[in-house]
Amino acid sequence: MKHKHLDVLIIGAGLSGVGAACHLSRKCPDLRYGILERRKRVGGTWDLFRYPGIRSDSDMFTLGYNFRPWTDTKMLADGPSIRNYIEETAEHHQVHKKIHFGLKVTAEDWSSEFNRWTVTALNEETGEEEVFTAGFVLNCTGYYNYDAGYTPKIPGINRFGGDVIHPQHWPADYDYTGKRVVVIGSGATAVTLVPAMTDRAAHVTMLQRSPTYVASVPEQDLISKNLRRVLPEMLVYRMARTRNILLQRTVFNLSIRKPKAIRRLLLAAARKQLGPDIDMKHFQPHYNPWEERMCAVPKGDLFKVLREGKASVVTDHIKNVTKTGIKLESGDWIPADIIVTATGLDLQMLGGAELRVDGKHVNLSNTMMYKGLMLEKVPNMALVFGYTNASWTLKADIASEFVCRLLKHMRKTGAEKVTPIDEEGCGSDVNFLNLRSGYIQRADDRLPRQGNKDPWQNLNDYLHDLPALRYGKMNDGHLKFETTNLHKTKRNLVQKLLSNTLNIEAQR
Repeated sequence: MKHKHLDVLIIGAGLSGVGAACHLSRKCPDLRYGILERRKRVGGTWDLFRYPGIRSDSDMFTLGYNFRPWTDTKMLADGPSIRNYIEETAEHHQVHKKIHFGLKVTAEDWSSEFNRWTVTALNEETGEEEVFTAGFVLNCTGYYNYDAGYTPKIPGINRFGGDVIHPQHWPADYDYTGKRVVVIGSGATAVTLVPAMTDRAAHVTMLQRSPTYVASVPEQDLISKNLRRVLPEMLVYRMARTRNILLQRTVFNLSIRKPKAIRRLLLAAARKQLGPDIDMKHFQPHYNPWEERMCAVPKGDLFKVLREGKASVVTDHIKNVTKTGIKLESGDWIPADIIVTATGLDLQMLGGAELRVDGKHVNLSNTMMYKGLMLEKVPNMALVFGYTNASWTLKADIASEFVCRLLKHMRKTGAEKVTPIDEEGCGSDVNFLNLRSGYIQRADDRLPRQGNKDPWQNLNDYLHDLPALRYGKMNDGHLKFETTNLHKTKRNLVQKLLSNTLNIEAQR
């Protein structure tokens, strides 16, 4: 089945895809666009993940869109609330009418002969192949495999007599009442699950190989709550957003410049909340702050359940799993009825689709990222990829704004093709995420590279990216714009006709 040609095709209807569509609707209303979404409804990550306590690990005043305020007072919102926010935004901007649901994109092919993309998608319900063509493709598929999370090889796991669950595929209405639960992991998912499951579980143990920095954040933004009584909603939202952006950047920059001082502050805060009975070794990472993503817990809920004895934390390596629990390298044993493998994500770019330019496969690990959103030597394409050291949407918003500016510039100049080109040899062997986190290191050979200077460096810095993406020049020497002979002829003809008309008017 072949669909009508579009000016822009967006892949994915999650937080990024819906946001990109809204930006297009607002800034480029004359462009025809469509959205392909594999799932049955919008939301992406916030529709897929449904484990107990699922919530954001970034504050909602920066995770929300820059054009639509988050009106709740919660700093870290639960998953269903975030999905509702995305869906309401889509409906408000009439984006939902442009979405084709149930389609898994399998291939994206660029043709220089026709200056267009051909995107092949599989209707997973009917098995039918559907084909879309577009002048520009905007990939908003996130960065991980929706089919399966990452689970390391755990000796003896098949012998376990209870349930083994990965948070990415949490069973609906799963009952863990009175069960002994072991959550394997120490990242954002683990620190969310542990306090959430203590409501009904007999006991929850967080088993980690190594500690992570865990910081307590306020449950509500009381400043915004009070300001709403006297100021307009959007103004309060922008004030909170600006405040939190500056706070995030300050903490991050201090972590890089004075890691020992920030480490001491973080550990002192954790020690105060844990109390005297919890061993601090479980919260003392062997790396500096922000070399890996930091975990945030609202109102210290993780620390609270540890103090109350409803949960415990163990730092050790697994020797093997038995029928009734987990034996550790230290010789200790943890009894378990349920094992939750909160062991991370399996990174995947473009939703697993094959990428080809003029019939040739594009190896992403051999390409550089231009401004953290376009691929070197790949025409008319952008990848919306958020920050790893701040809220995802901060980058997604300004990346979409840049794409809107780019499309307007192309239409104004008659360019049909734009390609990032590195003519200075700026390449490096560093992936564009540049974090030590295990899930990123495991996927290094699948990730695009970053260069050694602008605009090929990915600095993960909103204050740097904001002026560059919102106001930076299009003709910066790194983007190559091309116009076909047909368009050149049409443009010259229009200019000639206009010139003749002006001459006639002048003679009169």
